[in-house]
Amino acid sequence: MSNKRRRSQRYEEAVEEMNEEMETVQTQAQEEQLENQQPTAEAQSETAEPQTAEAAGDAEPTEAEETAQEAAEEAPELSEQEVALKEALAKQEEYLTLAQRIQADFENFRRRNRNVRAEAFDEGAAAFATTLLPVIDNLERAIAAAQNTTDESLKVGVEMVYRQLCDCFTKRGITVIDRKGEPFDPKLENAVMQGTEEDGEPGTVCEVFQKGYMLGESVLRHAMVKVVPQ
Repeated sequence: MSNKRRRSQRYEEAVEEMNEEMETVQTQAQEEQLENQQPTAEAQSETAEPQTAEAAGDAEPTEAEETAQEAAEEAPELSEQEVALKEALAKQEEYLTLAQRIQADFENFRRRNRNVRAEAFDEGAAAFATTLLPVIDNLERAIAAAQNTTDESLKVGVEMVYRQLCDCFTKRGITVIDRKGEPFDPKLENAVMQGTEEDGEPGTVCEVFQKGYMLGESVLRHAMVKVVPQ
């Protein structure tokens, strides 16, 4: 019995050794197979890279063509936009010129209106002052007539009214034309009588019968004078 056990143990040990050797062989075979597959994969990757590059090279012209086509399609749109922009700028310039012309016309209108108003005011003031000239003439006559009266209060009252009216004329810019002894000026005076050589120097005013009046540079009424002949 002991011999049989020994033989079976040896048999089992031999079987285990064979199994270990077979596993070792299989492991080595697998490792060799993996080593053989790695160069193949590298070769495939190297082969694939040029193909990819070639494919990319083939794709670039296609993108350029698409870009050119899009640019060609957008070109008419850009030209239309440029035309619209030029038209808008032309209208803007036209409207600006029109606005400047209207503004200039309005400024001219305001200036003319201001001048017309000033002239109308001066004409109205001159017309009103002209209506008061006979009043001031009568006050002067009343003062001259009151020199021989004994009623001093009446005389003082008339003189006060006369001075007030003269002050109003002065404030309004109305001045008196009273040039006795000065050379005769037909623009300011009307000669209604001729004097003698004894009245003064030739060509001068020797007597004023009625005073004249001016508003600024305008003559409201010419003075009535007596002139020494030349």
